[in-house]
Amino acid sequence: MSKLKWDQVGTRRFETGVDHGVLYLPTNGVYSTGVAWNGLTTVTESPSGAETSAQYADNIKYLNLQSAEEFGATIEALYYPDEFGRCDGTAEPEPGVYIGQQSRSVFGFSYRTLVGNDVEGQSLGYKIHLVYNCLAAPSEKAYATVSDSPEAMPFSWEVTTTSVEVGTIGGVEYSPTATLTIDSTKVAAAALLALEDMLYGTTGADPELPMPGTVIALFSGTVITVATQAPSYNSTTDVVTVPTVTGVSYFVDGELVTGSFPITKTIVVEARPNNGYKFTETSDTDWTINFV
Repeated sequence: MSKLKWDQVGTRRFETGVDHGVLYLPTNGVYSTGVAWNGLTTVTESPSGAETSAQYADNIKYLNLQSAEEFGATIEALYYPDEFGRCDGTAEPEPGVYIGQQSRSVFGFSYRTLVGNDVEGQSLGYKIHLVYNCLAAPSEKAYATVSDSPEAMPFSWEVTTTSVEVGTIGGVEYSPTATLTIDSTKVAAAALLALEDMLYGTTGADPELPMPGTVIALFSGTVITVATQAPSYNSTTDVVTVPTVTGVSYFVDGELVTGSFPITKTIVVEARPNNGYKFTETSDTDWTINFV
């Protein structure tokens, strides 16, 4: 074994900044619509829980039981995307007309922090933070007069989360989570680029927030690219048939559908990749079946 040394050249790492914020809105349980969040100033991560409860037996402290851990955060920004209104309890029945105190939609969120060291400064790398099943609580807005020292009014939201499934990775069963962090200084560049193409979109594909299992499979080199196939419709019998494609599941109104089933109205069939799979850039992901 070697003797420990502190503060060696290149080992003085730090994190700073926050940028590349993206809001993801769910469609039938899939975060398939990503919107750039301009004006992001602060993201404060505030995990809670994981508290110990001492158990006594035989006149001694027998063991510690730990409560479940939850992830929360505070998002601060100088402004927010229009699409965030539905997440902040605002409805827009007509363009430019807003109704408050409406139901709040869950959302996904990603942001980036910079990683630096004493050699590269702030350009060493970055971390991408993914947050799932967010719910924003009402927050105060303080409107103030314009003075000789004008400042932009800050916005702030307290966010709670609900964990999503991770599944079994490499034979290990992982607990559900609401957060995932990817360190650009430690992962393969090709896999990181593939993830960023998903998160931020490309010329041929809209931005989306993949689920944890898909993200992990991407970096383990086990993610599989698959093309979707369109469902068929028999207008004589009013029966829709979805194909069987490995790695692809089909949904109607958020419910999994397989094989053939009758319809009595116009529906939208949506394709979703299973964990460990991603769609080709040219794949269609939804089809409208017009009931005749």
